[in-house]
Amino acid sequence: MSDTTSSPLPRRIADSYVDALVELDPLAGTYLGVAESHSRLPDFSPAGQEAVAALARTTLERLAEAEARPGADDEAERRCARLLRERLTAELAVHDAGEGLRNLNNLFSPPQAVRAIFTVTPNETTEDWSRIAERLRAVPACLDGYRAALAEGLKRQLPAGPRQVTTVIGQLDTWVGTDRSWFAAFAADGPAELRSELDSAAAHATAAFEDLRDWLRDHYAPAVEGAPDIVGRERYARWVRSYNGTDLDLDEAYAYGWSEFHRLLGEMRAEAEKILPGTADDPWKAIAHLDEHGHHLEGVDAARNWLQELMDEAIEALDGTHFDLAERVKRVESRIAPAGSAAAPYYTQPSADFSRPGMTWLPATAEDRYPVYDLVSTWYHEGVPGHHLQLAQWTHVADRLSRYQASIGMVSANAEGWALYAERLMDELGFLTDAERRIGYLDAQMMRAVRVIIDIGMHLELRIPADSPFHPGERWTPELAEEFFGRHSGRPADFVESELIRYLGMPGQAIGYKLGERAWLRGREAARAAHGDAFDPKRWHMAALSLGSLGLDDLEEELARL
Repeated sequence: MSDTTSSPLPRRIADSYVDALVELDPLAGTYLGVAESHSRLPDFSPAGQEAVAALARTTLERLAEAEARPGADDEAERRCARLLRERLTAELAVHDAGEGLRNLNNLFSPPQAVRAIFTVTPNETTEDWSRIAERLRAVPACLDGYRAALAEGLKRQLPAGPRQVTTVIGQLDTWVGTDRSWFAAFAADGPAELRSELDSAAAHATAAFEDLRDWLRDHYAPAVEGAPDIVGRERYARWVRSYNGTDLDLDEAYAYGWSEFHRLLGEMRAEAEKILPGTADDPWKAIAHLDEHGHHLEGVDAARNWLQELMDEAIEALDGTHFDLAERVKRVESRIAPAGSAAAPYYTQPSADFSRPGMTWLPATAEDRYPVYDLVSTWYHEGVPGHHLQLAQWTHVADRLSRYQASIGMVSANAEGWALYAERLMDELGFLTDAERRIGYLDAQMMRAVRVIIDIGMHLELRIPADSPFHPGERWTPELAEEFFGRHSGRPADFVESELIRYLGMPGQAIGYKLGERAWLRGREAARAAHGDAFDPKRWHMAALSLGSLGLDDLEEELARL
């Protein structure tokens, strides 16, 4: 939607921002389903980053003018204005601190974003593949700009963490391959009439990723050797605002993480005793037993199909009882993640017109063996009623909100908090039908509590409490964090390592799951208290899912009013 009025209100300002941002960030355009974006890649150079920041500054100026106009106090306008101001202010704080000049991590930095965009670019027609070929040819210039940003970061003494560098080099090794690159394999699915063009374009993309890998290995890694992996309180607080939409009391949040740890440990002990008597003192022994002897799936096809059935069954059971779902929201697809992805499952939102559905992504394992206890609540989180129901509903009601509220303006802690709330909801509704599934759910909840403890603890170098079962009185380090996570998780060692690197590279993001869930629960309880016996969970859920994005500062307040 273009700004065609002389006196636009906040929602029009927000959508004008989306239009302008898509011009600067074609990755966002592809996720939104903008066809003109599918052949292009962003400019990650310092100049490209500054262009995005300049757009944010200009938009904030226009927003201030819009908020002074008649009609800006309308509830829909007010809510959009609060989100837009909070998000752009948080993003500018990150930019102005130079964080984009050391943007390197194992999940969401430019190398992963560039590779991942090809998995969601339309590829059904010859014209689609022609655009893909053009996008593949854009990879070298895109990565050159990114490398220039990292080089500028070195000049300004803004290094990425050494563990991030080592991890990304390993990812790039996987993607470029030895006999055949990921890009060559991807392009091989294209039409025969474009075979030569696609093969050539894939070779250009592969060479660009090889060049980036070699530069990171030979130049960047030696330059950042000895730099800290942790970020300290000032940088951490800035990232907390960015990912959570609030300025947290970090010491209170750290204490909350420990309280949840102790609560969940008690529940896990009860379930462990049902699974394997004698394991109450160490519930993860029961989980290890399930790894060998519990219900499991063999092969990626069996896992993908089973997860599709799980989501389809959840939609059928929940629609009309606890949710009221539009037909297009009911479509979600189970997929297998590309090789070289991080170890955690993830979800991608549908395009604005739903031509690309919402999709869950399961990383393949070396053994192609998938224990069910570890999948059920995870797919309630990633799929239904978790990320898919929220983000697809945002897309469905975007015309009542703004495109910004339904997409670009997403606050991580809002979305992750809903998804964790969704896991708990399914437990409340009785969908975790046996001890095996329930201990998997509790283990997943425990992981989110542990995230709060170690993410805050290691970045701020806090002291471990005296009542901790683990190294009481010592100060957190990444090494202690990895050991603690490994002892209090049913996940394999490679997953634990991948997660720890994620927390170091994305400070403040991982705490949003548990703290976001707390905001959703508090908001629901406040609404229930206000309505008494007239509280209608289905009406509340749909109203809550139709709010669009909100930071945690605003989320609890808005939920309580529903």
